[in-house]
Amino acid sequence: MRLRIPAIGVDTPLIRLGLAPDGTVEVPPVTAHDRAGWYEHSPTPGRTGPSVVLGHVTVGAYGDGVFRDLARLRRGDRVAARLADGVEAEFTVTDRRTVAKAHFPSAAVYGDVDRPELRLITCGGPRTGDGYADNVIVFAALTSSKRP
Repeated sequence: MRLRIPAIGVDTPLIRLGLAPDGTVEVPPVTAHDRAGWYEHSPTPGRTGPSVVLGHVTVGAYGDGVFRDLARLRRGDRVAARLADGVEAEFTVTDRRTVAKAHFPSAAVYGDVDRPELRLITCGGPRTGDGYADNVIVFAALTSSKRP
């Protein structure tokens, strides 16, 4: 799978992410060639429900992460997910929120919805030691789906 976000210059393969040992959603590994990851326990992009994709804003000593500019997305921006079978699901951004990690809106991100939606998540806000105080969450709804 691949994810493209033209408004912020993102074109990345998606790796599969599961659960971390502590039961939280796994995040992509910190590497020089940073990639975003699809949470495999969420629907495939384009299927009914909230498909969740995570990426880093920074990747330690390597610099900027794949989602470094996620907070710049605005309502109406497009996001395209190309699936393994060649189907391309196009989404339109409906909302963007920056929230304190301590108040992460799990129900809004992972809760059931009656249409295909996408959630893009990265860190944001001020740095706190080795991390960030906030999360940036972009919400998008499916606007079209094309078969190869």
